[in-house]
Amino acid sequence: MKFAEILATLEATDHLQTLTLTDADGHVEIIENKPGSQGSVKVYHHLWKKHGSINPEAAKEGLKLYAEHSEDALANPGKHPNIDSLLKVLETGTELSVKPS
Repeated sequence: MKFAEILATLEATDHLQTLTLTDADGHVEIIENKPGSQGSVKVYHHLWKKHGSINPEAAKEGLKLYAEHSEDALANPGKHPNIDSLLKVLETGTELSVKPS
């Protein structure tokens, strides 16, 4: 399945403005619910609701949800920062807390 098809199966996130991701060192990333990152809000929100945080297990699932974009992110580091964050979770075994607002 393509990313767009997968997104259609995930819970709506129209009620959210942002998702704030925080790692154990207090580093904060914010994903805004706006064109260009709405899909990431849906993916991260889904992972958070299912796993309680973005842990390695959630990151593996997230890479599958991003479908063809995960391959592009691996081939082009920095092009997809929200996918890069999942890859970092897998590399380091760290966990990101998620705060929707």
